[in-house]
Amino acid sequence: MTLTDAQLERYARHIILKEIGGAGQRRLLDAHVAVIGAGGIGSPALQYLAAAGVGRLTIVDDDRVDLSNLQRQTLFATDDIDRFKADAAIHRLKALNPDVAVTARRERLTPDTASGLLGDADVVLDGCDNFPTRLAVADAALAARIPLVSAAVGEFEGQLGLFRGWEPDKPCYRCFTGADPDRAGVSCSEQGVLGALTGVIGSLAALEAIRAIAPFGEDSAGKLLIADTLALRFRTLALPKDPGCPACGG
Repeated sequence: MTLTDAQLERYARHIILKEIGGAGQRRLLDAHVAVIGAGGIGSPALQYLAAAGVGRLTIVDDDRVDLSNLQRQTLFATDDIDRFKADAAIHRLKALNPDVAVTARRERLTPDTASGLLGDADVVLDGCDNFPTRLAVADAALAARIPLVSAAVGEFEGQLGLFRGWEPDKPCYRCFTGADPDRAGVSCSEQGVLGALTGVIGSLAALEAIRAIAPFGEDSAGKLLIADTLALRFRTLALPKDPGCPACGG
């Protein structure tokens, strides 16, 4: 694919990076990313993926915009209250970058629907807010061998990981979390979250999705980034593969 003059100008700051260049930008334009959740993490992630020129974005979210969302979900405005987030996101993202084709799936992802919703995605970015959905996303991504960027936030802490558990030396999401589908989840409405933190983690999630499409720097699969904003500290942990993992072990 040849970049147009407008694309050469729009993506110039990517193209001049030797680690990305024109070839990397073409990979982004050809890529498809499925984003699960258009909330605190998904909102900034979608903005940066669209701005980066990811050619196809699928948004899976059945929720509507609420006034309490606007403290952190900067993709939306006051006029969007009561609209479906996925629909409101399409309008904003197309205004940001008409190169990007955006599809809204206004439904909740379940183990039965996950594979169909992820479709032919090159990367899955999961920013949803409940553990059963995270497991369903992770299992479907593992089965389809789609790199999974998983991000979460709570109060003043965030975490981010990239999972390719089908590879013999890389853990899957269940290696990290265990397999208990009844684990109690705590939502942002119950424990609170610093709004700007979701912007940081959502932007980093977009960065990892871009890295998975147009590789640069060190491979981040099998690492977990933890952000502690109370201490202004970032830590990176190595996640081992669990040989007994029911999802990817053996």
